[in-house]
Amino acid sequence: MKAELSEHFRQYKHVWVFVELERGEVHPVSWELLGEGRKLADKLGVELAGIVIGAPGAAARAAADECFAYGADVAYLVEHPVLADYRNDPYTRVFTELVDTYKPEILLLGATTLGRDLAGSVATTLKTGLTADSTELAVDGDKSLAATRPTFGGSLLCTIYTLNFRPQMATVRPRVMAMPERQAGRTGRIITVVPNLIEDEIVTKVLSFVPDRAVGKANLAYADIVVAGGLGLQSAENYQLIRGLASALGAEYGGSRPLVQKGWIAADRQIGQTGKTIRPKLYIAAGISGAIQHRVGVEGADLIVAINTDKNAPIFDFAHLGVVADAMKVLPALKAAFDRRLSVHRHDLLAG
Repeated sequence: MKAELSEHFRQYKHVWVFVELERGEVHPVSWELLGEGRKLADKLGVELAGIVIGAPGAAARAAADECFAYGADVAYLVEHPVLADYRNDPYTRVFTELVDTYKPEILLLGATTLGRDLAGSVATTLKTGLTADSTELAVDGDKSLAATRPTFGGSLLCTIYTLNFRPQMATVRPRVMAMPERQAGRTGRIITVVPNLIEDEIVTKVLSFVPDRAVGKANLAYADIVVAGGLGLQSAENYQLIRGLASALGAEYGGSRPLVQKGWIAADRQIGQTGKTIRPKLYIAAGISGAIQHRVGVEGADLIVAINTDKNAPIFDFAHLGVVADAMKVLPALKAAFDRRLSVHRHDLLAG
């Protein structure tokens, strides 16, 4: 049986990354995954490919060209009018046919709304394994994909292998992986595929398009500065100190899961394993204990400042700067300091 599996596995090579293209825009998680895929491909000694699916036109072609700037060696460009808008049926058909034809070893998708929907159906159709919401990807000694993700409510991290099936699939949430440096001028091969699709055979139809980023909706994942609060703030009224400091800094604001459950903040402002993963330049956490569920969502930040009255709070284990103090006193002082600095800056601009 092992010999048969080994022979079967030899047919599968290369690392693929699905490039999520919607309404002419590529989701940034695609470039993050190409950066991570580059590392995996180098360890395996194989090529890295970007998979672009969409309607014929400049947007799809530009996305394919951009794959090379973020590390891809090859770009598979699948164009057809039926693919203008994402629908599970035609995208799954196209993706599974590509896999059956070219046989990639590893297949990575972003854990976005679109990516999660597509990954599940592709894995089911191909009858292979899928590790969802991975926080770490690696290749072990026998060249198998080791996909790590939180489990048991975030209290543990487990590493999952797909030992008996190919391709090995994983989804990764936006901002879990670092954005790679763009390499201008880098080129590669584009393989164009025109699938056999007929609109009348597709049951679902696109009636209208509602943008995901509504006015006022949080954009925590790609904010440079994020200020967040936890239950240590004691009340919804005290949470307003978080919003005040965020306003002074020109930052986004968020919080831990219990705050969403209490109704203090909207669900789209939750940070952590079951909320948003963030990688800001500065993250200020006030009254947050820092359990593993929260840690996996913020540890990619360049600078983490934690404010907590409990010197033994877990957040101090991974924060870069810890302040053991009452957040209700520290937050107003920080806001006042930034307000003064902003006032001086404005005065200097007017004087100049």
